[in-house]
Amino acid sequence: MTDSTQPPLTAEELAAEGGTALPDKEVISLLDLNADLDLGLDAAAPIDLAVAANANVAAPIEAAVGANVLSVGSDATALASQGAHIDQGITGEAVAHGEQGSTIDQTDAAPAPADGTDTTVPTDGSTTDGTAPTDGTLPTDGTVPTSTDAAGPLDGPLLNVDVNLATDLKLAAPITGAVAANANVAAPIDASVAGNIGSVDSHAASLAQQDVAITQHVDADANATTDQSSDISQ
Repeated sequence: MTDSTQPPLTAEELAAEGGTALPDKEVISLLDLNADLDLGLDAAAPIDLAVAANANVAAPIEAAVGANVLSVGSDATALASQGAHIDQGITGEAVAHGEQGSTIDQTDAAPAPADGTDTTVPTDGSTTDGTAPTDGTLPTDGTVPTSTDAAGPLDGPLLNVDVNLATDLKLAAPITGAVAANANVAAPIDASVAGNIGSVDSHAASLAQQDVAITQHVDADANATTDQSSDISQ
């Protein structure tokens, strides 16, 4: 028998059927996702850095380039001649002094009352949060506190995910550094390039001549001193 040939239900059959009314659409929850993240981060990183330097840098550069590209019967000549006299001298001091003093207190314990009493619980047995008394007495107005109604089959979400993450991180990294340097750098560069590319009956000549006199001397002290004193309480 197909759906098109099934007879409709009679009034008596409809009356015999039972059902439960669905709640309003806005109160139906298929997915309840509750993620609580409690992250307490105490970070302290005092940094002290001292840098001192004496430096002499010399870099004379001379370059010559000659080329023939697809040129018949041509000449390419490149000549680079360099004469450099470099005298570098350092007379002095490079002193770096880094001094650091840090006091870090990352304790979070609540201080106790000065008189030694505990103020979290009233002394008369009453409660301040609206809950029923713990001594078994009932309210004086005759009412009886009622609990929340029992949950029905359609109350609450179909999937309930509750994630609680509590993380306390305390980080202390006092850093101190001192750098001192004396340096002499000389880099004379002489280059000459000549080339023939696809050139018939051509000549390419390249000459690089370099005459450099370099005198370097350092008459100085490089001192690096660092002092660190840290008092960390976590």
